Amino acid sequence: MPPSWASPPWTNQSRSRELEFVLLGFSHVPSLRPMLAVLFLVAFLLTLLGNTLIFILTSLDPGLRAPMYFFLRHLALVEICFSLDVSPRLLVTLLQPGRGMFPISCALQLLLVLSLVTSECFLLTVMAWDRFLAICRPLRYGAIMSLRLCHLLAAACWLTGLPISVALTIWLFNFPFCGPRGIRHFLCDIPPLLSLVCADTRVFEASMFVITVLVIMVPFSLIATSYIMILAAVLRMPSASGRHKALSTCASHLIVVILFYGTTGVIHLRPKASYSPESKQVVSLSYTIVTPMLNPLIYSLRNKEVKDAFRRVFIQRRGTFIP
Repeated sequence: MPPSWASPPWTNQSRSRELEFVLLGFSHVPSLRPMLAVLFLVAFLLTLLGNTLIFILTSLDPGLRAPMYFFLRHLALVEICFSLDVSPRLLVTLLQPGRGMFPISCALQLLLVLSLVTSECFLLTVMAWDRFLAICRPLRYGAIMSLRLCHLLAAACWLTGLPISVALTIWLFNFPFCGPRGIRHFLCDIPPLLSLVCADTRVFEASMFVITVLVIMVPFSLIATSYIMILAAVLRMPSASGRHKALSTCASHLIVVILFYGTTGVIHLRPKASYSPESKQVVSLSYTIVTPMLNPLIYSLRNKEVKDAFRRVFIQRRGTFIP
């Protein structure tokens, strides 16, 4: 009989080796593992550096006190947590192929991935709503987007996905896992874990699909609605400079939304047979590695206020003259 999860395996250390999972990420290209490890290490360090700078700037500089930058700070924190959850394990997988991980470690990584992806979905939605109010309801913007409401919205973004993530993780890890426990991915995700389950998972898969649609499509629909109304308001503006200024405040957020939802939607809303495990790994790199690394660049390179804040916080405070 194959080992079962009827009793939690992490409570029985004598059986730990046979119950370990092994991440098989990029096992189909063994010769590229060293090069990939270097690339992902650089991306990991850039992600931490860029998002930490954004977090520090929006925390310290008085010129970045608008609600938009308050939510940007929380988005940077989500990206830091996400990168810390995914990248170290990915590097271990590349540098030490075949190294196992305890089920509790796999479950914790899955829980954090689900929770952080959900938080990012809702944060991007709140940021779109903030831009809608600033452009379409400018006279009421200051009264609506109070500091108290910003804190409540941020807390909701962080906490809403947690009970869903906990429930799905516990449900999945109570299934029996049979046969070789090689996960054909570089992280513990639901689809590759389901392929190892030797039980009827149709109810779980149907529930997972409904939750995925709600978590991804409902926020995306709200974002799309916000931008349709923003575009309509911008087109009614008489001044070309006013239209350009309004659109420029939305451009960075819109680029991040396209990057994030484009890849998460492709991975989680397409039928199972649409992609091979190898191609899914490549697409998953976009929202797990590339997007967290690019977000700080997108928001800083296109934002004069962020660049000015960088000069004030990191250069002028050191006594360097900036003409």
